[in-house]
Amino acid sequence: MIKTDILIIGAGPTGLFAVFEAGLLQLKCHLIDALPQPGGQLAEIYPKKPIYDIPGFPEVLAGDLVDNLMAQIAPFQPGFTLGERADTIEPQEDGTFIVTTSEGTRHQAPVVAIAGGLGSFEPRKPELDRLEDFEDRGVTYMIREPEAYRGKRVVIAGGGDSALDWSIYLAEVAREVTLIHRRTEFRGALDSVEKVQQLKNEGKIRLITPAEVVGLEGADRLEAIRVHRGGLDGEELTLETDAFIPLFGLSPKLGPIAKWGLEIEKNAIKVDNTLDYQTNIPGIYAIGDVNTYPGKLKLILCGFHEATLMCQSAYRRIYPDKRYVMKYTTVGGIHGFDGSKKEAPKAVVKSID
Repeated sequence: MIKTDILIIGAGPTGLFAVFEAGLLQLKCHLIDALPQPGGQLAEIYPKKPIYDIPGFPEVLAGDLVDNLMAQIAPFQPGFTLGERADTIEPQEDGTFIVTTSEGTRHQAPVVAIAGGLGSFEPRKPELDRLEDFEDRGVTYMIREPEAYRGKRVVIAGGGDSALDWSIYLAEVAREVTLIHRRTEFRGALDSVEKVQQLKNEGKIRLITPAEVVGLEGADRLEAIRVHRGGLDGEELTLETDAFIPLFGLSPKLGPIAKWGLEIEKNAIKVDNTLDYQTNIPGIYAIGDVNTYPGKLKLILCGFHEATLMCQSAYRRIYPDKRYVMKYTTVGGIHGFDGSKKEAPKAVVKSID
């Protein structure tokens, strides 16, 4: 059983910033996310997409923002359960909640903050016969352990940042990397497209466009794929492979959270925005894009604000008999759980004769 003060479901930017605000209150956090790494959409879908509305950053890449948030919360030593979906929640007699994941990992906390962005992400799967037969037997939709592909023949399908980035990365790991896209143009960052072209020219990536995977072959596990290349009169190729990774993006869904007894409106969780973004179940909050209320704006900036007020309310729930006096970080500094301390700059007063 993993025990913590605030259990955060969703490790996107809002969930990560909640760790920082909770840490200022000396509250410990643990995060659950179905994705294999922190960052949510920013890390999984568009890590190289520029964001222009983060205070203090005229422009910041989505992946860099995640890196900065991770560095910001490092002193507060959050725990992570990644690659697992939060499936069930059980209220306890002592006022805490037990959340169990798809892999059976159990977590207990007096406060649960749902920061799942647009919900749990499920991969968009190609319509191929026998696709499910080969899942985890050569077909996968996320790359959790790149080293698992060392020395193997890998086929990636897709035209976005994720397909490009993983093709580039695995070119130095796998024995053979083939990237297949149904168009000749890619949707990803220009520098990634140029890098893939360079690796193709160096013989490190085989690029097949325009083309589409039309069939899978194998007995107990995937052994080969069939590829239709070109238009209606194009040719069909058979490629021997150890792994087929279709990266066609992720489809956001509330998933099991929709069955937790929360008040739902248009696939979002209704919260009380007049105070603390609590749901209809005391002790369960929803922050970021996953919630809804009058005037809601789905901006990262708004998620940061909601996370801040949620943590203040969580402190009062966990310590009802304590009075917390807020201190600005410019005055009190930051005291990490690792013993580190960032002192606030001291004011210098000079007398004038």
